[in-house]
Amino acid sequence: MKKSILSIAFASTLAFGAIGTPAVLAKPVSVSQTQQVKYFDNKVINLINVENIYNNIAYLSKVPRVAGTPAEDNAVQFVKAQFESYGYEVKLQPFTYYGYTPPTKMELTVNGFDGTLQPASFTYTVSGNVTGELVYAGLGKPEDLAGKDLSGKIALIKRGDISFADKVLNAAAAGADGVIIFNNTSGAVNGTLGAANDNYVPAVALTQAEGEALLAKLNAGQTFTATLNIEGARTGESTSHNVIATKKPTNQKKATNDIIVVGAHHDSVSGAPGANDDASGTAMTLELARVLKDLPTDTEIRFVTFGAEELGLLGSYHFVSTLSDDEINRTIANFNLDMVGSRDAGDLVLTTLDGKANLVTDLARASSERLNGEPLPVYEGGRSDHVPFAEVGIPAALFIHSPSEPWYHTPEDSIDKISKEKLQDVAEIVGTAVYDVARFDNQGPKPKKSAKGKASPEQIHEQAIK
Repeated sequence: MKKSILSIAFASTLAFGAIGTPAVLAKPVSVSQTQQVKYFDNKVINLINVENIYNNIAYLSKVPRVAGTPAEDNAVQFVKAQFESYGYEVKLQPFTYYGYTPPTKMELTVNGFDGTLQPASFTYTVSGNVTGELVYAGLGKPEDLAGKDLSGKIALIKRGDISFADKVLNAAAAGADGVIIFNNTSGAVNGTLGAANDNYVPAVALTQAEGEALLAKLNAGQTFTATLNIEGARTGESTSHNVIATKKPTNQKKATNDIIVVGAHHDSVSGAPGANDDASGTAMTLELARVLKDLPTDTEIRFVTFGAEELGLLGSYHFVSTLSDDEINRTIANFNLDMVGSRDAGDLVLTTLDGKANLVTDLARASSERLNGEPLPVYEGGRSDHVPFAEVGIPAALFIHSPSEPWYHTPEDSIDKISKEKLQDVAEIVGTAVYDVARFDNQGPKPKKSAKGKASPEQIHEQAIK
């Protein structure tokens, strides 16, 4: 999920006192109304099978699903097949974009070195398979390279003073066939070369400990031959897809004119299996589609998994751009499921683009209060697929646990970190919230919408509990 470490965003929100606007309290309900709500909730809850969600996460998270790669295409076909197995007609919505595709394979071997090396890639690094003598080149500044002939060699460079891109370009200008940059502080390097450049040579990053171990051996007089192999990295036009399964109202004569969108992104970042980010949301979208398929509803529900979220919400922006003005005005809710299953993340929260309550947060807060005894908190937050919907006036909210797990966007985001209890909880809250507004049995009129599909808080709370 492209959130610039969303846990930091939440921490900043709490630390600096930016408090999301809580929803207006619902009016008291009678005992008979409460029993009625529980009955309709159970029509959804009794159908949820958390094993389905878990097993689909396990399949999707076998390998990283980077946008524009065969692995993402495989995920798209899997999601399509699952929707079809539930009886949906499915639409694949392709879109093209110009951008960087990270490596599908990255290897670094140093003959004679007995330590462990786990290279990381830089955004915009190039593919290549090079072998050469490993040579230390300081910080990679021009004065560090003055008088050095790096022809056919691989430069070992320390982080600091100048950009990663300048280090690679300076070394390449001195003849280097490859570059290894090691950190100057603890932790992994999560870096970028900034933009594509034809003068780049293959480059990878190492931790401070890994780089200093190599440097110590070189300073002791040992010589090494290193081989750097990067495959699949490229900059250019790529294609990704959204996957759309639509549940039409059960009885068109009694249908509303409303649309609900339930969705998640199916892509992940390079090197991360993405079990929680966001195979969890994708698998939950699939299960809710299965659960709601044969329940009577008077509202159109579109279940969508988005491509290329990690590259800047590209799939959801494309999806929203294809909606007509009429569809935008008729879309009353977007439920966005992103990172909803990690055992090591915090509590479930809701975020909206402006931090204010809307139909989605009000329905979900009412649902969580019925099921768990307390409403979910609402905070301000973007950087996920609810943003494009909110920007055109569609009530939208992100469902996520905060703070995020420590292995967000790392190879450790794997199936063994997934909590079935959290999956069950989120599926129940979202499923009953969607059904609460979409079911035929919803007594009284639907919430009236203002411009661009919004409902007033008073209208929302009068209707959401009925």
